[in-house]
Amino acid sequence: MSYTITVFGLGFVGLTSALAFAEKGHKVYGFDLDAHRVELINGGKLPFIEPGLDDALLRNIHGNFIVTDDAENAVRNSDFVFLCVGTPTGKNGEADLKYIYSAIDMFANVLHDGKHRVIVVKSTIPPSTTSERVIPYLSAQGLLPGDRFSVTNNPEFLREGKCWDDAINADRIVCGVEDHKGEEMLRSLYSRFNSPFFAVSLNTGEYIKYLSNTMLASMISYANEMSIIADAIGDIQIKEAFNILHMDRRWGGASMSSYVYPGCGYGGYCLPKDTAAMYAQSMSKGYEPLMLKNVIAINNMMPQSMAAKIMRVAKPSDKIGILGLSFKPGSDDVRDSTSAKIISLLLDAGYTNLIGFDPVANECFAREYNFAEVRYCENVQVIGDQSDVLVLVTAWEQFVGIDKKYPGKPIVDCRYFL
Repeated sequence: MSYTITVFGLGFVGLTSALAFAEKGHKVYGFDLDAHRVELINGGKLPFIEPGLDDALLRNIHGNFIVTDDAENAVRNSDFVFLCVGTPTGKNGEADLKYIYSAIDMFANVLHDGKHRVIVVKSTIPPSTTSERVIPYLSAQGLLPGDRFSVTNNPEFLREGKCWDDAINADRIVCGVEDHKGEEMLRSLYSRFNSPFFAVSLNTGEYIKYLSNTMLASMISYANEMSIIADAIGDIQIKEAFNILHMDRRWGGASMSSYVYPGCGYGGYCLPKDTAAMYAQSMSKGYEPLMLKNVIAINNMMPQSMAAKIMRVAKPSDKIGILGLSFKPGSDDVRDSTSAKIISLLLDAGYTNLIGFDPVANECFAREYNFAEVRYCENVQVIGDQSDVLVLVTAWEQFVGIDKKYPGKPIVDCRYFL
C-alpha cells in the first residue's frame, strides 16, 4: 500500500528519510523553514555531502518527493507526519523540544478532521520524552491520541557518509508505539523495506537509540582513557597495542551479546583482578582513571541492586532457590562469584532459608564459601519444586524454560535470560 507522508525538517535525518520513503513509492511532502536549504533541494542539490543521497534526490525531486511551504495542507493530505527537526542541547544538557512543539503547532488544527494519522517523532529524544512531554503537549490542546491519531517514535541509526545505504538497507527498524492502529500502519509503511521491524513501547523505542550511542561514546572514552594510562605508565606503543587488541577473536566476527548485555556483574578471576590492578597501577603513576574507577564501582553495586530486587519479591520466611553458583556458564570457577555476593547480602538482611543448585559447581562453591545456612540441591527439578522464589544468577542452558515449568512461581532473572 502506498501512503502520503509529510516530513518536518529536511536536514540530515529528515531529507534521508523523505527520500527513502519516496524511493519506495510513497508520496512525500517535505517542509523546512530554512529558505536557502529549500532552494538547494528544489534545485536538485544536497545541502550537505552524502554519497548516494544526491542521486536519490535527483530521481525523486518533483516526483514522489515535493518540497512544500504549506505544512498544514501537506498534513491534511497525509497518513503519516514525521518530525525530523533538531533537538539541541539545553543549558543543563537536556533535549530542547522547541522545534518539535513548533512543528506540532503548524498542523495541530488538522488533527480534528477525523482522518487517522500517525505522528512519528524521528528526532532524537531521551527515553520517556514522547510519553511525558510530546503527548502532554498535544493533550493540553485537547488532542488526545486514540481514535483520531497515534503518537509514535522511530529512532534513526544513520551513519554520516553512509546514510543512504543505512536508510534503504536498515539493519533494524525500531518503532515505539502505544496503540494497535499506529503499530499496524507503521508495519505497513515499512513493509517495502527488507529489514527486521520491532514494535516496542514508547520509552523503549527512545531508549534503544541512546543505548546505541552511549555505548559507542563509552567505547571511545574507554580507548582514550586507556591511552592516557599508557602515557602515564610510559614506554607503551599505544597504536600497536590497540591494533593487536583488535585481533582478539572475541570481536572478530563474533556476537557482541556476550559482553554488551546486562546481568548482575562480572566475576571469576581475570576481570576483577586485572581491572583493579590497572586502576591501582595508573593511580601509582599519578593519573586517576575515572572510567575504570566507575567500572569497578558499578560492578560492585550490581549484587546489591539484585539483592534489593529479590527482597521486593520474597519475604524473609520464603525458601529462595539460587540457580547457578559459578561465575559464568560452562565453568566451575566460583571465584568472585556474584551468587556468593547476593547470598551474603540476603543472609545479612535476614533471609536465611536458602537453597542452591549449579550443574557443575555445587561442591566448589560449598568449599569456597562455607555458607552454613545454604543447602544444595542435586538437580533443577528439586530446587524448582522446593523453592518459593527462584533467582537465576548464572545463565546455564539447563535453566531454559524453568519459568514455563513453574508458571505461578516468582522468578527473579538476574541475567535477563529467560
